[in-house]
Formats: sequence, structure tokens, C-alpha cells
Amino acid sequence: MKSIYGWKSAKAGERNWPRPITAVASFAGTIRGRILVAFLIMSAITGILGLSAASGIRRADELVSRTFDQSLMSINYARAAAADFANMRSLEARRRMSADPGAKAQLEGRLDSLRHVFAEDLAVAVERAQSSRATQAAQAVERAVKDWDAARSVLAGRDTRDPDWDAVDRHAGAVEEHLDLFINHTAGDGFIYRQQARAIVARETQINLFGTLLALLMSASVAFLLARRIMRPVADASMVASRIAAGDLSVTIPSGSADELGALLASMGVMRDNIRRAMEQEVAQRISAEAHLADALATSLEGIVVVDESGRIALINGQAEDFLGFGHEPLPRDTSMARVAFEGNALARTLLSEDDDWTAPRETQLFDGRWLRISRSRTRSGGFIAVCSDITLLKVQEAHLQSTNLRLDTALDNMSQGLCLFDAEGHLTVVNRRYCELFDLSPDDLPLGTPYEDVASLYLASAEEGTVFEIEGRQISAAGSGFRQMGNGRVLAVTHKPVAGGGMVSTYEDVTDRRQADARIAYMARHDVLTGLPNRAMFGERIEEALAHLGRGGMFAVLCLDLDRFKEVNDTLGHPVGDELLKAVGNRLTACLREVDTVARLGGDEFAIILAGVTYPEEATILARRIVDVVSNTYELDGQQVAVGVSIGICLAPGDGTSCDKLLKNADVALYRAKADGRGTWRFFEVEMDIRLQARRALELDLREAVAQGAFEMFYQPIYDFRGRRVGGFEALMRWRHPERGLVSPAEFITVAEEIGLIVPLGDWALRTACSEAMRWPDGIRVAVNVSVAQFRDGIVIQSVKDALSVSRLPPARLELEITESVLLRDNAATLATLHALRRLGVRIAMDDFGTGYSSLSYLRSFPFDKIKIDQSFVRDITAADESAFIVRAVIGLGLSLHMRTTGEGIENEIQFERLRQEGCDEGQGYYIGRPDDAGSIPDVLDRWSGRRGATKHAVA
Repeated sequence: MKSIYGWKSAKAGERNWPRPITAVASFAGTIRGRILVAFLIMSAITGILGLSAASGIRRADELVSRTFDQSLMSINYARAAAADFANMRSLEARRRMSADPGAKAQLEGRLDSLRHVFAEDLAVAVERAQSSRATQAAQAVERAVKDWDAARSVLAGRDTRDPDWDAVDRHAGAVEEHLDLFINHTAGDGFIYRQQARAIVARETQINLFGTLLALLMSASVAFLLARRIMRPVADASMVASRIAAGDLSVTIPSGSADELGALLASMGVMRDNIRRAMEQEVAQRISAEAHLADALATSLEGIVVVDESGRIALINGQAEDFLGFGHEPLPRDTSMARVAFEGNALARTLLSEDDDWTAPRETQLFDGRWLRISRSRTRSGGFIAVCSDITLLKVQEAHLQSTNLRLDTALDNMSQGLCLFDAEGHLTVVNRRYCELFDLSPDDLPLGTPYEDVASLYLASAEEGTVFEIEGRQISAAGSGFRQMGNGRVLAVTHKPVAGGGMVSTYEDVTDRRQADARIAYMARHDVLTGLPNRAMFGERIEEALAHLGRGGMFAVLCLDLDRFKEVNDTLGHPVGDELLKAVGNRLTACLREVDTVARLGGDEFAIILAGVTYPEEATILARRIVDVVSNTYELDGQQVAVGVSIGICLAPGDGTSCDKLLKNADVALYRAKADGRGTWRFFEVEMDIRLQARRALELDLREAVAQGAFEMFYQPIYDFRGRRVGGFEALMRWRHPERGLVSPAEFITVAEEIGLIVPLGDWALRTACSEAMRWPDGIRVAVNVSVAQFRDGIVIQSVKDALSVSRLPPARLELEITESVLLRDNAATLATLHALRRLGVRIAMDDFGTGYSSLSYLRSFPFDKIKIDQSFVRDITAADESAFIVRAVIGLGLSLHMRTTGEGIENEIQFERLRQEGCDEGQGYYIGRPDDAGSIPDVLDRWSGRRGATKHAVA
């Protein structure tokens, strides 16, 4: 008996089929199984049609292939054989008519070759022939050709008459007749195959059309049966789903078959039951939520009051009752809010107030001093809901904030710097009194909210040059730091910095006095303090300029001068008289020169001169003679008659050198020769004088061998931290242990290593060794390593530092690189880029030997060094009665202003140590603290100087 959708399951006692058969039957009863059966039937029909079509196509392809590959190719080769025979007859006729034996022999050879070609073409044609008659015709052609060739061979060697050749021509005619017959037979075979192919194509077309119609009928039948089997259960399932969706959870779910639709109906029954349970749970949750809401209202810190359209209190929590003053007893339900207000309750009157808009919260103070923030909103029934929040603590914080802002305003108005703060939209939010004073503005000229364009216009009205802001669209971007010259001659230091969240803060400081001091220091850095003449740095610049402007055939002379008997003046008359003598000598030298010439004091009693535009060496001789005469005249100094002489060394550029160092060196060699020859004279540089070059070459060879053998050691000199009162680091100094000279100082070989290209591997080794050794020291102890000019070429030093830090694992902040000002002289832009790259690695950069180089201040502005090392020449004379102490103080002040640490070099006694500490120097270094020594001495040095307080007796001999 059938159910609605299929056969009922077998009853007990019926035949039990094997499990695989049962599984297959069960699957076939599902929708998927039915679709699969329909797919297999249609696939079988399609496969049969495809196989039939493929068979017909393959047969037609075979016939077409035979038509082309056999018949057509056979015709082509038969025609080729006919053409070969025609050529053979032509050659035979030419041979017969020729009287030249050589030509006949040649034609006979060609005839033999053509005979072979004919045989090959005929053989291919016979091989591809498709019928016996074509093969027989080809055999007849072969026999006729042999007869023709035999007849021709008989007559070829004799002088015969034309009638004798008639037999040959008859044989040739027979050949052509058989060739035509062979070609006709082959063409007929091709036509037969073509007709067979067309018949097969027509038959296969009819079969495929019939099969297609049959397949369509069978597919339609299968689809109809499948749809009939599926649509009715789908309609029942749709009806059930619609009733459940309409909310009818009592619908009866009909029983389904074992297929997917039956499973769908069963799932709908489960869904109906789940929805019924979910609705019951939702009702329970709503009841629970109402209970929780009541608890929340009771425990809320906010006071909540609900007043209905008649003005009665419909709902109120305990906090609101407390705010209304009913905390001691509960408020009766349905109490009129107007009655509570009538009894004098200020909060109730505020809640009932209709005098202004309630779109924004209001604030009110209760009789007990508490502050409330009230929000009120209308209900749809005409009443309102009020939420009261206690903001007493917030009011206290606002009062505190106002007091803080007042103190901040007082601090801003008493700053020594002018300050402007702009928000992200570019409007002025803060400006202090000092800013108005600097630009001679009144507070009314800069109201808060002023756009930055207006502020900039007021600024530009007072400044001589530059702009304040760089504007990109509606954004303000910081223009960095710089100096601005005002119309009244004052100089302002301007700094623009972005702030978090957008906007910018600008500060303005009057640095006129500081700039004047900087200018004085800059002048002192390039001029001799005593005589006012250019110093060695400026003299080197002048030489470089002269070399740069040196034309073809031009010359200039460099003269090195050294005063004779100057030490006797200092020893007998004192240093003050000696200083006056140096000034007088400088004045006389200046008087001897033209404006285009340069005289400089190199140090001590050494002077140097650049004589420009020299045409002949005799011009330098004339100047030298005049200088000797003028300088040797008696001086009247402080009531004393003083007489000195002068010795002069002369070299000519470019003949004696094309660099500042080379020219000064060669002039110095000539000066020593002049002194050796009796003083008070002059000598030109000669090649023979430079005997030391041989020693230098020997030094170069030894240095190369030392680099290859690794004959170098690192010594470490302590650097004392005055503020921390301990050793803060060590400077790594290279030493060369020479097998004959012993321990060689770097001053003797570093310059040579730079010139011969060995400084880069030496510098790499020094960095790796120093960093590895520093990892053995206590945390916080830094190591300083000197870096050469050559290491800055092409940024070599960057990779060297990375490798050293990577191998040693030393924190970058503990590595300090010391450079001299000469590093910045070559390719300044590239050098600065390298310095910034090193800074990004985290290492510290120090300026070594400050004050003895070329352009210290300009480089301090272009790159923010971490440290300035004051040259030992200033530290050595810090206690003397000259200007060294003032220079040291100025440099320390300069470092303090630029946020750079200062280190005094060359401390040799306790007086110098204490003087630097009192002046505010950050660090000290010198033999008094410790001589350079190997790494094994570092623990003793740290123990000896740790915890130092004030003066110490631990000087190192």
C-alpha cells in the first residue's frame, strides 16, 4: 500500500535484501538519487549520439585522407614523371643535334640524372595508386620507357639518318600514352573515394538527426516524471511554511517520505516547536527584564522622574526622592508635582519650568549645596521624563581647572619667550604678553580665533625677511627653526613645532645678545685672538681659494715666518711685552703687503703669508727681503727697546704643491733650512730638502705590513663626568706596536694611513674592537671612537657602525663617534646626510678639537651635535692671564644653549680640573684623570674614580 509520497516501508517478515542493495535503493528513492538516475539516462543518450557521430566522422576522415594522401599525391607524382620524361626527350634531341663531343657527354650525364628522378617520381606514384588498373598502367609506362631508352642507346653511338629515329619516337609516344592512361586511372580512383565520403556523411547526418529527436523525447519524458515526483511534496512544504510564517504554530505537519522533502517537513516541525519555546522564553525574559529595570532604577545614581500628562508622578526612584528632599520617607504614588513645587521645593519648580527651552541640560544647586544637571524630554502621552545627575564633584574640578588656567595665564604672561598656539583649523588659541611686546602689538590686535594669515601679516610688517608659516591648503605645517631679523635691528629665534591632534605652537625669543656673542666667537674661531690676524683655519681657506682661482701659467707664493730670538724677549721682558711685540710684528707685516695678499698668525711666533699673483720667483724674494728689513727694525714697547729677527721659508704654487697642507709643509721645510743657515734670511723650497720623504715611505711600508699582520692595539682613556661624579666613558685610542720603534702614537701614522687608503680597514677594526670591549663594561659606560674623513666618503662609516653594533650587540646609545671639523669641509651636504643617518641609528656624535678648525659655528648650526670637545690648547691656558678662560666659558655657554654636552680635553692638573667643573663643563679628559692604557686597566680606573666628590688626589702620573 502506498503513502502520499511513496511506498511504505516493508513490514516485518518481508524479505531482507543485502545491505548494499538496500543502500542503493534508499538513495534512489531520494531527490538526489532521482536526479542522478535522470542524469545518467540523458548522459547515456548523449554518449550514444556522440559515439555514432564520431564513428561517421572518422570514416569520412579516412576517405578524405585517402582521396588526398593517395589519389591526389599519386596524380601529382605521375604528372611529375610525365614532365621528367618530356625533359628527357628534350635532352636527347639536343644531344642528337649537337656536334660537340664534350657537350654530348655533358647532356648524356644530365639525361642519366633525369632518368633516376623519373624512376623515383614514378615509383612514388605507383606506391600511392589505389587500384590495380592504375598499377598496371604504371608498369606499362616502365616497360615503354625501357624500350625507348634501349632504342635510343642503339642509335646514340652511330651516325644514322632521321628515318632511323622514327622507332625511338614511336616508343616515346607509347610512353606518353601509358602515362596519360595512368593519370586518368588515378584521378578516377579519387573521384570514387569522394563519392563514397559524401554518401557516408549523408547517412550519418540522417542517423544523428533521428537520434537527436529520440533524445529530446526521452529527456522530456524523464523531466516530466521527475517533476511529477517532486512538485506535490514541495507544494505541501510551502503551505506549511506559509502558515508558520503567519504565526499559526498549531499547524499539522504531514508525514513525508524518506527523501529530502520528507526531511524538510520534519525540520519544519522542529522549527515550529522551537519557535513556540522561544516565545515562551521571551515572555519570561520580559517579566525578568521589568524586574531588573525596577532594581536598576532603585540602585541608579541618577535621579529619574516620570510625570504623566496630568502632572502626577508616575514613576520615581530613590535617588530622585532624595534630590526632592523626600529621602527620609517614600513619596506617595500619584503625587502631584505641582503640589510638591507649591510646598517650596526648588527642584520641583525647576522641573515644571516652561519658561525656556529644554533642548539642552540645565544645572541647578540644591539647598544643601549639591549641584544637579537636569535633562528633560517629553513623552508621547504629553508628560515628561526628567533625569537628574549629581555633578557636585565636576563643579569642584571645574573650579580647580579655572584656578590652574589662571596660574597658567600668569606663567605665559611672564615668559621670556613669545608664544602663539594655533589649532588644527589655523586659528589662534593662545598668545602671551611677551609676543605682543616683541612685535610691538597690543592685545587687541590679536584676539583669539584670529586666522594664521592675519597673524602672519602682522609679523611680516615687523620682520625684514622670511615668512612664519608654510601653508598647505587649510593646514599649518611647521617651518622648523631659524632666526629672523627685525626692523629695529633685533634678532629673534623662531621655532615652529606641530602639536598632537593638529595645529602648531610657535615660540619667539630675542637672541640679539646671544647672536652678538656667537659672532664674536665666530670671529675668534677664524682670527688670532692676540693680533686680530687670520688664524690657521682662515689661512687654510685662503690657500684653498687661491688654488681654486689659479689660472693657467699663474702662481702664488706661500711664506712661513718664524721670529728669531722671540723666546728671549718672553723670558727677559715677560709675556705681556712678548704679546705686544707679536701685535707690532703683525702690523708691520700687514703694512708690507697688498690688499690681495694675506698674512696670518699660525700660533706662537709663527706667521704665514700668501703672496698672490706671482709672475716670477724674484717677486717673492723682494717681499722676503723687505719683510726681513722691516721686522728686524727696533721696537719701542713699554719703554723698552726690543729687537728681533725673522726667518722665512718660501714655496711656490702649484709647482711645490697643490694643497694647503702640502704648501704649508714645504714652506715649513724651507723655513727650517733658513733657520739652519743662520736665521735672518729666507730660503725657497727645494726637492733635496725633503729628505724626510724617504722616512715617510719606509713608514708606509711598515704600516701596510702592520695592517696585514694586525699589529695594532686599542688603549682607553677615561672621560670623567663632572655632574655624575664618576667615569662616564672611555675614548678608544689606537696604538701601533712596532717591532723596532715600540708603541707608536696615532699622531705619527694616522695621517699616513689616511693618505694611502688604509684608514678605512683600520677604522672598521677600531669600531669592532671598541664596541666588543665596551660590552664587558658596566651598563651606562660609553665608548668614544674617532672617525676619519676617509670613512665618510660614500657613507662607508654607516655600514661600519652597523656591523660593529650588530656583531658586538652594544646598545647604539653607548657608542659615541668623534669627528673633527675637517670632516665637514669635503662635500658638506653628503657629510651632513651621513651624520643624520648615523644619528638615526641611535649613536652619539661629538665635535672634536672645537675652536681649532675652520667653521665651527656654522657646522654647529647645520647639525645638532651631542657633544663639543674643547681643544686642549684652551684648557691648558685656562688659568693663565689671557682670554683662554673666556673662550672656554663661551664655548660651555654655547653648548648649554644648543643643548650639547661639553668635554674639556688636556686636563693635566687639579687646578684645571676644578676650574672646568666650576665653569659648568659636563666632562673632562686628560692625563690628570688617566693616561690611555689597555683594556685591563679599566676596572681599576672605574674603582678609583667612582663616587668622586669635589677635589681628588687620584691624579695619574
